[in-house]
Amino acid sequence: MNYISLNTFDLAMAAMLVVLNGALSFSLGLKLERQLLIAAIRMMVQLTLVGLVLKILFTLNSPQWTGFAALAMILFAGGEVVARQKRRIAGFWFYGLGTGCMLLATGLITVLALTIQIRPDPWYAPRYTLPLLGMILGNTMTGISLGLDNLFAGLVREQRAIEAQLALGATRWKAVLPVTRNALYSALIPIINAMAASGLVSLPGMMTGQILAGVDPIEAVKYQMLIMFLISGSTAFGSVGAVLGGVYWLTDTRHRLRLDRLIWSKNI
Repeated sequence: MNYISLNTFDLAMAAMLVVLNGALSFSLGLKLERQLLIAAIRMMVQLTLVGLVLKILFTLNSPQWTGFAALAMILFAGGEVVARQKRRIAGFWFYGLGTGCMLLATGLITVLALTIQIRPDPWYAPRYTLPLLGMILGNTMTGISLGLDNLFAGLVREQRAIEAQLALGATRWKAVLPVTRNALYSALIPIINAMAASGLVSLPGMMTGQILAGVDPIEAVKYQMLIMFLISGSTAFGSVGAVLGGVYWLTDTRHRLRLDRLIWSKNI
C-alpha cells in the first residue's frame, strides 16, 4: 500500500491555522485563545499516546490486551455519556445504564462484523478490532447521550401531563410514549443525517483515509458503506436499550413517575 508520509514541518504548517484561529479570536474579542491552545495540545498528546499504544498492541497481537483496550475505551465512553447529561439517574445506574448499553451494542456489532463480514486472521487482530470499535463506539456514545438527555429533560418538562395520564389509568409505558419517541428521534437523527450527507456533502473519514493511503476508491466506498450500516445498527440498539432502561428506572411497577430518582449533574 502506497501512502505519502508526513514530517514535522508538514504538521507545523497545518498547526499555523490554529494560531490564526487564536489571532482571529483575540481580534474579535471572543476570548477563545486559551481554549483553542488547550484543545490543540490535548489533541496532540492524546493522539500521540494512542499511536504509541496501538503500535504496541499491533506488535503483541494478543486477544487479552486487545480486549482490555476495548473495555477501557467503552468505560471511558461511559464516563463521557454521564458528563454530557444535565440530569442523571441517582445511584449506580447513572453510569451503568449508558455504559452497559454501549458494551452490549458495540461489542455485539463489532464481533459480528469481524467474524462475518471483514474476517481478518485472527478475527481479534487489534489492527482491525480497535479502529472498527472506535468508529462504532463514538457514534453510539453520541446517540445514547442525546437519547438519555432528551428523555430526562422530557420527563421533567412533561411531568404534569404524564402524571395526569397515569391518574386516568394509563400504563407507565403509554404515559411516557411521546417523551420516549422524542428521545429516540434525537438519538437517531445524527446518524440518519450522516448517512444522507455521505458522498454528496462530505467524504467520511475512513473512506478519505483509505483513498489517501492508496486504496481503490470503489473498495474504500464499500468499507465506508459497511461502517455506516454498523454504526446505524449499534446506535439504534444502544439508544433503544438506554432510553427504555431509563423509562423503566424512572417509573415503577405501580405505574408512578419516579423523578425522585433523577438528580442534577454536578458537571453542569
